[in-house]
Amino acid sequence: MTEPIFDVQGLRYRNGKNQILQDITVQIEQGANLTIAGPSGSGKSTFLRILATLLTPTAGVVKFNGKKQSTYPKPVYRQQVSYCFQQPTLFGETVRDNLKFPFEIRNQTFDETKALAALDSVELKAEMLDQPIIELSGGEKQRVALVRNLLFKPQVLLLDEISAGLDVDTKGVVHRLIQSYRESGVTVLSVTHDESEIAAADDLMRIRDGKIEVPAHE
Repeated sequence: MTEPIFDVQGLRYRNGKNQILQDITVQIEQGANLTIAGPSGSGKSTFLRILATLLTPTAGVVKFNGKKQSTYPKPVYRQQVSYCFQQPTLFGETVRDNLKFPFEIRNQTFDETKALAALDSVELKAEMLDQPIIELSGGEKQRVALVRNLLFKPQVLLLDEISAGLDVDTKGVVHRLIQSYRESGVTVLSVTHDESEIAAADDLMRIRDGKIEVPAHE
C-alpha cells in the first residue's frame, strides 16, 4: 500500500483561549484532489497553514511522506509543500522580482524563458515581466503569486480560497492551470466557500467547529 502523503493524527491547535482545531485525524493520499469546506471560522485555513508549516500544532502529529513534519528543514519542506494565500503576497518592485525568487532560493540562475512561459500559462503577457507590482489588478497579483509557487513543481499545492474575489474568466484560467498540475501528479488541497467548486469536488472534507464533519473518501 502506498504511503499517504500526509498522515495527520490527533491534531489540535489552540490560539490563546480559543480551541481552533480539536482531534483532527486524516490520511491524504498522494495525488489526491481534496476540497476542504465548512463555515467561516471553523478551522479550515488553520488546518491548511499547519500543513504548510506556517503554524505549529498545539498537539498531535503531522507526517509528510512518512516522516514527522518537524524533522524537515522548513525551506526544504516548503519547496515541496507550496502554500497560496487568499490575499496574494508579492514583494520587491516588479513581477520579475517575484519570479526570480524561486530560482534564488535554489541557487539557480534565473530562467527568463521559463518565467515567460509561466506568465503565458495564466494568460499574462510577456511585457508584464517588468511591470511594477503596484500596477497589477487583484486577479493579476493572484496569477503571478500562483505561477511563482509553481515555477518548480511541488509535491503538494495548498490553496487557501485563492479564487475568492476573482472574476469568472480569471477563475477559469486559474482552475485550468491547477488542473494541469493535478494531471501531472501534484496533490492539491483547496479550501473554498465557492459552491460550484464544492459541487465539483473529487473528494470533499468538511470541517465544522474544529472537527472533521465528513471525512475524506477512501
